[in-house]
Formats: sequence, structure tokens, C-alpha cells
Amino acid sequence: MPEPYSVPMSKKVLLAAPRGYCAGVDRAVQTVEKALDVHGAPVYVRKQIVHNKHVVETLERRGAIFVEETDEVPEGSIVVFSAHGVAPVVHEEAKLRSLKTIDATCPLVTKVHHEARRFAADDFDILLVGHEGHEEVVGTAGEAPENVILVDGVAGVADLQVRDESKVAWLSQTTLSVDETLTTVAALRKRFPLLVDPPSDDICYATQNRQVAIKEIAGKCELVIVVGSKNSSNSVRLVEVALESGANAAYLVDYAAEVDPTWLAGVTTIGVTSGASVPEILVTDLLDFLSGHDFKDVEIVTTAQETLLFSLPAELRKDLRAAGKS
Repeated sequence: MPEPYSVPMSKKVLLAAPRGYCAGVDRAVQTVEKALDVHGAPVYVRKQIVHNKHVVETLERRGAIFVEETDEVPEGSIVVFSAHGVAPVVHEEAKLRSLKTIDATCPLVTKVHHEARRFAADDFDILLVGHEGHEEVVGTAGEAPENVILVDGVAGVADLQVRDESKVAWLSQTTLSVDETLTTVAALRKRFPLLVDPPSDDICYATQNRQVAIKEIAGKCELVIVVGSKNSSNSVRLVEVALESGANAAYLVDYAAEVDPTWLAGVTTIGVTSGASVPEILVTDLLDFLSGHDFKDVEIVTTAQETLLFSLPAELRKDLRAAGKS
């Protein structure tokens, strides 16, 4: 008796859009590239300019030297501050070492710094929602260290102590999960009914857009692969959001070579996205890898259009004009 005819499974990729570089990351990476163009190597960078392994290694090959602290930079040298922002004390340290500073802090992080200073000037206690030790949190808290209290999730909300419950405001790290932040803020408001909101949403537009896009496709996928580095908060959040939104499995990889082929067994639909500090070439490499495993059909799922651009730091623009490279 002949074997019944079986229709082969149709394999496809749902490619999230928007994904990858945000305006702040693009500005920060360009800042280091153009600083190298105008000043030559080496250009020192305090911390990783953005949280992506490939970007850091590429800039290192061009002559960027990444350091953890300002005192590792030779006196009189050029130093770029990363997109995550720094505390005022770091600027003071740089000044004492006669360093030429180029501040690549994302303007959306700078906005949160301004909000922290404003609330502190009015003597508010500031509940900063974020992850302990993250560079952005360290920088924001450094704007008003006597006023800022870190809130790392809902767990510790009940035990928070403030000086005056009528003068409490909240701010947040820009790269958090939108849903998780709203849950934490709701708990804070229940604890402090007079809690004051920031003048505008602190969660970065790109973080929100990438989370919305992965929510749209996750429930239609057995597997989601997020391209991004493990120290990238927004990339890690995308994995979490994918799992919360219905994906059976979700993994974070820096490179296509890190994909375990066993992940693909029995899978017909894979969702793909990338964190806000990931260059598109890494996504292209992943799509090529998946195509080699019969996932040749790629459907782009677009949930937002992004057109925002940020100008380069003023001090770098001045250097470029002086060198005739603007």
C-alpha cells in the first residue's frame, strides 16, 4: 500500500520592525568613529560606548581604547563618555586630569538627568526604577545622590522609607520593560498616593517600539531569537517580553554562530528581532543562517516607523568644523 502523501511544513521567519539601532546608539557610535577620524587613534572611551560586543570590538580595531574609569585615561587625552550617561563627579574627575571630553550620552538619558536635578532642587525624594549597578542608573543617581532611592522591581516597595510622603517623585531607567515598569509604578503609587510623575515618559521610544513589535509576533512563533549582548538591558528585556507574549522559547545571541541547531527542531515559525544597540549586519547574518536551515520565507512585521535623529555632541561638531570634516 503506497505511503500517504504528506505536505512539507512551511517554514518562515517573522522579522520584527522596528529593531536594531536607535537614534541614541547611532549617535554614540558615530561619535567615536568621527572622533577617531578627526583626532586619530587612540581615542579613549569610558565604559562600553553601547552594550554590544560586535560594536565594541569593531571600534577597538579602529583604535578606540575602552576603560572602566576616568583615572585609566592618560592626562590630557581625549575621552568619550558612553551613551548611558555619567554622574557629575565623572566630569569633575575628567577636568582634574585635563581630559578633553566628548559626551555621547543619549539625549533621552540626559532628559532623565535633568528631571532628577529638578526634583532634587525642590527637595523631593526620587524613587528611581531601575537595575542596581546599571551604568545609566549609576549616572542618574549621581545627579542627586542624597535624594535618589533605587527601586529594583516590586519586591522592595513595601519597605521603602521616605522623608515626606507628600514630596515623592519617580523616574526610571530608559531601557526597562514597559509592562514591568508600569507594575512597579502602580505599586509605588499604592504605597505613596501623592507620588509625582516625571513630566514625560522616561522609557525610551525605541525600547517601547521594539517591545511592541515582539509582542505582535511572539504568539505566532514557536521560537524567538533576539540578537543582542547579555549586558544590554533592552535586549534582555526583549527575550522576557517574547516569552511573556506567547513564544514557546526565546534566546539571546550575539552572533548567528551561537544559534544551536537543535533549537530549530520541529519549529515552523521563528521570530527575529534585535536590541537597540545591534547593527543590522548581525541580523542579516542570522537570516542567512536560518535560510540555510530552510527558513527562507521572511515576512517583515512593522508596528511603528522611526524617523528620530540626534545631532552629534556639540564639542565634536566644533572639532569637525575646525578640521574641515563637518
